[in-house]
This record gives sequence, structure tokens and C-alpha cells, in this order.
Amino acid sequence: MQTSDELGQSRDSLYADQRRAAYTYVSEAFAEGRYDGIDGDCLAHAALFAAFVELVASYGEDAVAKFAEKLPDRIKAGEYSLTTKN
Repeated sequence: MQTSDELGQSRDSLYADQRRAAYTYVSEAFAEGRYDGIDGDCLAHAALFAAFVELVASYGEDAVAKFAEKLPDRIKAGEYSLTTKN
């Protein structure tokens, strides 16, 4: 099991390729849900719930809680924005 310091920090190319492929799957699921009339906000909340369930199962509650503590700063820094800050 990885520690919270390792959670999301793998940099090898295979892992990067898998993350890109996973993002494509999630994006396609969002598009399909939106097409079926599900609000994007509902999809996002469900995706976050599913993601945290998977992370806790993989890394444990303590590691995921430490990871989540860093999210506000990462969000404010633009790590989850597709557009650049002005």
C-alpha cells in the first residue's frame, strides 16, 4: 500500500498513460450522462464519491484524508482548471 505522500505522485510513463486513458473514460461517461439529462453537478458529485471510495479502498482512510487536506491549495493553484488563470 502506498503512503499519502505517494498517493497520486507516480510519474512513470505507463502510469501517466493509464491516467490519461482513465480521464478519457470518465469524460465520456460525463458526456453520456449529460446527454441523458443528468446535471453536470450531480455527475461531478457522484464521480467524487466513487473516486474517494476507490482511493480509500486502495490506500486507506488516513492516506486519503491527508491527500484531501491538500486539495484546497491545489485547486486554488489551478491544478484542476483547464483554462489558465489571468
